[in-house]
This record gives sequence, structure tokens and C-alpha cells, in this order.
Amino acid sequence: MFAKEVYIKRRRELASGIKSGVLLFLGNSEVGINYFDNTYRFRQDSSFLYFFGLDEPDLAAIIDLESGEEIIFGNDVTIDDIIWMGPQPAMKDKGAEVGIKNIKPLGELESYIAKAKGTGRKIHFLPPYRYHNKIQLNKLLGVDFEKQKELASVEFIKGVVALREIKDEHEVAELDKAANIGYIMHYTAMKMAAVGMVEQELVGLMEGIAISGGSMPSFPIILSQNGETLHNHTHHQILTDGRLLVIDAGAETNSHYASDFTRTIPAGGKFTQKQRDIYSIVSAANDLAISLIKPGITYKSVHLAAVRLMAQGLINLGLMKGDADEAVAAGAVGLFMPHGLGHQMGLDVHDMEDLGENYVGYDNEHTRATQFGLKSLRMGKLLKPGHVITVEPGCYFIPALIEKWKKEGTNASFINFDKLKDYYTFGGIRIEDDSLVTEKGNRLLGSKRLPNTPETVEAEMAK
Repeated sequence: MFAKEVYIKRRRELASGIKSGVLLFLGNSEVGINYFDNTYRFRQDSSFLYFFGLDEPDLAAIIDLESGEEIIFGNDVTIDDIIWMGPQPAMKDKGAEVGIKNIKPLGELESYIAKAKGTGRKIHFLPPYRYHNKIQLNKLLGVDFEKQKELASVEFIKGVVALREIKDEHEVAELDKAANIGYIMHYTAMKMAAVGMVEQELVGLMEGIAISGGSMPSFPIILSQNGETLHNHTHHQILTDGRLLVIDAGAETNSHYASDFTRTIPAGGKFTQKQRDIYSIVSAANDLAISLIKPGITYKSVHLAAVRLMAQGLINLGLMKGDADEAVAAGAVGLFMPHGLGHQMGLDVHDMEDLGENYVGYDNEHTRATQFGLKSLRMGKLLKPGHVITVEPGCYFIPALIEKWKKEGTNASFINFDKLKDYYTFGGIRIEDDSLVTEKGNRLLGSKRLPNTPETVEAEMAK
């Protein structure tokens, strides 16, 4: 938790940009795994954390835009709670820590909202992503479940995004911490990987580091020798010499700021020449993208530059053909990289995407593309100082997709389908770093950078 002045300032700035009505914030509740009292690890809603700072279940809050009144709704603990958890601070003391004096029992939220609605006031709410809060919104506002996303307040969403996407010095310090934990996670996996291990063993090591250094991994760890499957969460395979291992993982600090790194390593410690050739292309695209990041340019332009470099590299290897610029314009590189270059990051590893990807990564001047591959770019708009973005080019050989394009003749003038037959068991390569946009350029988060060339990866694995 930051100093109370940080939260007071955030709420004041948010309220100043929205005309009228009541802003409703719903915190998260605990969720049972297999019965009510055996719960998943609690994770507070990030927007609630950002503006109210309290990291515990069953809270709600409002900001009255006309009167300026701010209220947290939550209950003090009972004797039963104290028996199981020990003495707890009173709600009024918790509220004081984040600059809120007005505390009411959670049960009074319904009557408060009913009274505001009864006088014709607009209740602004954010799109819910958990079923408990969907039920709460239906109960409080009578909004049908299937309409809650479309009826969420666009003013409210845009106001939250405008503040949360520009990280202040307190947030950057937490993001650096998260990056350093993520660095240790990846470095350990790189050092410990050995032929004959089960993938799950490495996942367990990495999760343990994340929990010992922070609250948890920032998302379920992706670690697989089937790297052509972009988000593969199965970890049952045995590490086999000659195969590539894609590891996409990050950490969350105790204040819930995230990191997100990807490295691809040879399971046996040495790249084959074919793997080295592709890895070098992806590594060069990663370096180029980082070198281009600065305020005043769009992230879409950085994506296209990285993709253009990849196209030329694949042409040089004979896997693509024709002119690189024409191939990029036609979307031909989407066969090899069907995702975008990166996304925003902060309190969420995909920051604020619960509010809607297009509100986070695009705006009125910059809209999402419809072309395969490019349409999956989550962050395309103008870069500003304080943006934190991932830089994650990748090259994948997905047999089903290759066969589909070949059958349909998609971009046949740019793809050498016959040569791709030799890559059907290749897998994939992705390299990802986290970048903070600064006043004149950018810097990578954390105190170090993970190895990102074939030579440095092999050297680290050999130690």
C-alpha cells in the first residue's frame, strides 16, 4: 500500500474528469475451490486497489461526483473471524490509511444505490469479470447479466485507463521489483533445465520463487516444448534433447504489480543450426523494437518494423519469398507470428484489459486492424512517457495453420510451403522483455536483462 496521499490524488483526478453521477467500485470476494471455506488465493480487483488500496475481500466504494463524498462499504470482523484470523484493524482505521473517513457496513450499499437511482442519478460502473460482481450489479442496478459489459460507463472506463496507464514513480519501483523476481524465475529455469526432467518440475521451481519473493506468479506459467501453441498450460512432457522450451512467466509483487518475460531455451542446452537461425531473427526483432520505443510514435509502427525485420529474415532463409514490405502489407508474416508485439502492463499483467482491450490499446485516432495477426495487436496507439509495455516478437510453425493457408492459397506468393514441411516439428520461439516509456526513449524494467542471444543462452545453461 502506498501513502494515503497517493490514493487521495488518484480519486480526485478521476472525479474531475467525469461530469456527474455516482462512481461505483466493486471489490472482489473470495472464491471457493471445492467448498466455500477452501478458497483460491485472494486477488483484489485492480481498479479498486488503484483507487482505494485495501487488499481484502467483500468491499465496495463510491465517489459522489456532485458532493465529493467518498464512502467505503465493508464490515468489521466478528468474534468468529477473530478466532480464525486473530485481531483485525477496524474498518475506520483501514479507511484512514487511504484517506477515507466515511465507512459504512456493506449491507447499506444496496439502499445507498437505490436512493441515488430513485433521484434519477447515473450510477457509473465498470464491466465486471467475476460472477459474484455480475450478480451484485444485477441486484443493485437490475442490469441483465448479458448487458452489463455494453452498459458499463464509457466515461468511467476512459477515466480509469487515462490514469492507470501512466505509471508514477511509486508504481515503477514496484514494477522493477516484479521484474527482478521474474528475472530470478527465468534464470533459475535456465540453469536447472536438463534432459529427463518433467516440465512440471521447472514450473514448480518458478512458482516457488514468485511466491517467496512476492504474492504469486502474475499469470499461470506457460512452459512447454510445444511452443507453437501460444498459451500452452500443460506441463507433463519430459525435456528432450533437440527440442525447444518456451517459458513465458512473470511475478506479482505483494502490492500486485506484475512482470512478464519470455525466453526460449534448448532443452538439451545447445541450439541446432535450424533453431539458431530462427532464434537470431526473433532476437533481432526484439532488439529492434526496443530500440524504436519512444514517446510520440505508435506501438503499431514498432510492431510493423519488427515484423518487417522478421519477414526479411525468413526470406533470407528461403521460408518466405518476394519483397519484405509487400509481404508485411499483405499480412503474410501472420502465418509465423499470429499475435501482436505486446500489451500494456501494470497492476494486471495485461493491464486493464478487463475494461476492454480497445479502450486500453486504442483510441479515437488509432483503431484496431482487421488483418490476421495485426488484429491481435493489443497495444497500437501513441506511446507516452509512463506507459509500460511488453515487447514479445515470436516465430511459430503451426502445422494446422500452415496446411490451412496452403489449401486456401493464402499469401501463396510470399510463402514457400514446400520448405515449411521440414519445420512441422520445430515448435516456436518467443522472446519478451518489459519496457517503460521515458521522456526521451525507454528503459527495460529490472536491474538486469535475461540472456537473449543463442550464445548467451547456451553459456548460461552450461554454467
